[in-house]
Amino acid sequence: MGVFMPNEGSYEAALRRSNEIQADLPEHPGNYTMLTGDRPTGRLHLGHYFGTIVERVRLQNLGVHTNVIIADYQVITDRDTTEHIADNVYNMVVDYLACGIDPEKTMIFTHSAIPALNQLMLPFLSLVTEAELLRNPTVKAEQEASGHALTGLLLTYPVHQACDILFCKGNIVPVGRDQLPHIELTGKIARRFNERYGKVFPEVSGLLTSTPLIPGLDGRKMSKSYGNAISLSMTAEETARLIKKSKTDSERMITFDPEMRPGVSALLTTAAICTGRDPKGIADEIGMGGGGALKAYVTEAVNSYFAPIREKRAEIAERPDYVREVLHEGNRRANEIANATLDEVRSAMGMVY
Repeated sequence: MGVFMPNEGSYEAALRRSNEIQADLPEHPGNYTMLTGDRPTGRLHLGHYFGTIVERVRLQNLGVHTNVIIADYQVITDRDTTEHIADNVYNMVVDYLACGIDPEKTMIFTHSAIPALNQLMLPFLSLVTEAELLRNPTVKAEQEASGHALTGLLLTYPVHQACDILFCKGNIVPVGRDQLPHIELTGKIARRFNERYGKVFPEVSGLLTSTPLIPGLDGRKMSKSYGNAISLSMTAEETARLIKKSKTDSERMITFDPEMRPGVSALLTTAAICTGRDPKGIADEIGMGGGGALKAYVTEAVNSYFAPIREKRAEIAERPDYVREVLHEGNRRANEIANATLDEVRSAMGMVY
């Protein structure tokens, strides 16, 4: 299934709004509350780091109210097990801290620990139609990718995301173009609630990220299940082995051609993003050096970039009590905020007895 693109008009409007916000952020960071997060289905990798984590750290350091949810309940939208989930959550927090997310500035919390957030699902579900849920392209794409039956939780996944964003009065969400339908639905839910019961929720905008998509080492999407992802938790040696194993092709001359040479081009893209260089420039430099020289260059680029992060990661992993404390404190703060928002919702709906 191809990537869904929202109609051009709505995309242009979203892009315009996103650009306005980006220009205003350094001037008025305190006006913005950001919510984003990850499903703890495995280890975070380079795609996550350059795709989202760098942007979270930037927003945090600008002074935006930043919130990161570890969406543990959303693991079971398309999976039948929660095996390894505690380990995945723990390692996700370690990765966040190693990459520069500061728990003094950013609230890190888990879905399952915030009952009032999840209780927002009930009024929110009454504000959307079955047709709106069924035509969400991300839900369809995820269902097809998993080969799983469409569960009620996966169908209502965009509503759950609206709860995540709105419980903390989030008004900006960093997204790629293909995730805009989620933001549009969250905006509809907020508007409909405000119109029906009185103003509780803010207007929500997508902050469109311009990060280039980082392919996996084989040119396909970077994914743990494909074995083509360099995890943040890998050692320099494990990274070198994985890059060495990656498939290139029989042509000695190195060129950047994503269409015809996906493996070679994926390696060049990885090196380029870690060095801040142009992939074509790297290809020209390696020239007739072949796959061996290319892999050596990529290994050096990745390991040099991530050496300080990995060093910090190893130190943090030695302090499991501290990691648990970060999560407990994030959950405590999130519960305070969620309870206050739920009180406002009940009050607006006349359900305070």
